[in-house]
Amino acid sequence: MKPVEKKYLIPFCLITSLFFLWGLANQMTDTLLSAFKRIMSMSDTQTSLIQTAFYGAYFCFALPAAMFIRRFDYKSGVLFGLLLYSAGAMLFFPASKVMSYTFYLIAIYVLAGGCAILETSANPYILSMGTPETATRRLNIAQSFNPIGCITGILLSQFFILSELSSATAEDRTAMTETDLLAVQQHELNAVTGTYMAVGFVLLVVLVLIFLAKMPQGGDDSKDSVRDGFSRLFKNKRYIYGVLALFFYEGAQVGVWSFTIRLAMNELRIVEADAATYYLISTVCFCAARFLFTWLMKWHRPSKLLMWAALGALVLSLGVVLTASSGMTCIAVLIGISFFMSLMFPTIYGLALENVGSDSKIGASGLIMAILGAALITPVQGMVSDAAGINISYLVPMICFAVVWVYAWALEKGKFKTV
Repeated sequence: MKPVEKKYLIPFCLITSLFFLWGLANQMTDTLLSAFKRIMSMSDTQTSLIQTAFYGAYFCFALPAAMFIRRFDYKSGVLFGLLLYSAGAMLFFPASKVMSYTFYLIAIYVLAGGCAILETSANPYILSMGTPETATRRLNIAQSFNPIGCITGILLSQFFILSELSSATAEDRTAMTETDLLAVQQHELNAVTGTYMAVGFVLLVVLVLIFLAKMPQGGDDSKDSVRDGFSRLFKNKRYIYGVLALFFYEGAQVGVWSFTIRLAMNELRIVEADAATYYLISTVCFCAARFLFTWLMKWHRPSKLLMWAALGALVLSLGVVLTASSGMTCIAVLIGISFFMSLMFPTIYGLALENVGSDSKIGASGLIMAILGAALITPVQGMVSDAAGINISYLVPMICFAVVWVYAWALEKGKFKTV
């Protein structure tokens, strides 16, 4: 059975492009931690506030987005999300003029709000474009383009942001005159701003294309209240524990990737632009593995693959701790984590939403709200890094992957019953 029917092909391709676009935002935001650490001489804990702003927006916007698409439709949600995403990218311009980290956090929050609306709309939209039997596989296909966006985001950051950073250390900057320091910082911030604004213009083009396209309505026709929808979902253990698993997975993924550049710099004694190459390799590995796992779903249950992937990521996270100061050995282990992470988001998402029926939109919002895990867990990893070292901080994602493994194991053993 084909996962995408011919009548849905064009809408499927247009909505799949959104997976590319928020992957772009995710990875560019991850590289900002290293950029702002250099530009403003910040600690890992301070720079992790970027992820708090980005993923905190997911928590705040997901439920309003679900209510919006219940009131209108998926296409309206997509258009609204693209508009907000673009607006956030454009806000980088005034932020660069006042040279305010707080203003940048606000811009990132608005941008991420748009991404949250896109994810709340696009994920269940893809699930609705065909039969329920092929829904999880269809979502994995669409999600396969997310890491391609991630790769593009890293390349944009590497060549247009990180390459423009001055090699001056925090100590060097302290010794500079105020005028010289401002000149260096303005150049660096302009590189950040110009790159994000270019993305904003591309988003407006995509918005116009989707606005003009004929799209299926999709989704549910439920007239129940949001309270009724959540009441049913709270009784569905498969869904509730899926939200919990996704919360910890997001914390793990964003933590692993947020500190990849910093770990490569520490292990190999290189600068940000060079360290971003290993981040790129991680994402390419993630992308290739996503296609591999999607292919393997022809013969293996998604829950079984999820269980083995979570175990692999758990072991390799511990490996990062145990191979501290080993140089390329540690980096190879770190890259391996991305291979196993590739399966997790779309599979947890698809499995958690199985058989929720008319509650798909509200259920989608709960799963997107679970991305809050990245906002809360990444700063914890940052604090562990500041206190005990960046390698030790990978114990945090290790614990998160253990939670994902328990969820997959429970699914395999038939512990959860949908209602």
